[in-house]
Amino acid sequence: MTINKPTLYYFHDPMCSWCWAFSPQWQLLVQNLPENINVGLVLGGLAPDTDEPMPIAQQQTIEGYWHNIQNLHGTAFNFDFWRQCQPRRSTWIACRAVIVASHQGYEAAMIEAIQKAYYLQARNPSLAETLKELAIGIGLEAEQFSRELNSAAVQAELNKQMAFAQSCGVRGFPSLRLVTQEQFFGEKCFEVPIAIDDYQVSLDALASVI
Repeated sequence: MTINKPTLYYFHDPMCSWCWAFSPQWQLLVQNLPENINVGLVLGGLAPDTDEPMPIAQQQTIEGYWHNIQNLHGTAFNFDFWRQCQPRRSTWIACRAVIVASHQGYEAAMIEAIQKAYYLQARNPSLAETLKELAIGIGLEAEQFSRELNSAAVQAELNKQMAFAQSCGVRGFPSLRLVTQEQFFGEKCFEVPIAIDDYQVSLDALASVI
């Protein structure tokens, strides 16, 4: 991957609860970035496709994460999800929905729609019908969205993004990496620290590198 100026890559998954907690600070970070830094969004793909229900023990563990995040950071969650929906440990389909939306310039809108549906409205983004409803809600054409959602081309794009995350040493989400290109030495990748409640931590770290 060749770049002309530094790019801050945000590695995320729309069904990652820590990404939901960090989203307000991410928006503030983007708004306050120096003009000479590009921004890129990279999907991490937490969990592959499956039709199997999530085991009860895993449901309890992930719901526990939600409670922990809410207690630590005040992030809003609708815990009715765990009683009203049939959870699946499957996020790739939601990631593909973001990619499909990005083709029409609706990437950020789809990420926000998925997060609000999942965490606030007790709706299940692991289901194609939920994602189709969200797509319609943000202005996408329903049938085209459905055709692309599970296409080989879109899965290939997700695979490419996940491979890029691995190449940058990303092992959890959310994560930030600053990629710069230095003459004679090629690209350099710097891990940028994240504080869930304070974007300034990341901004200060960037200032020390650029």
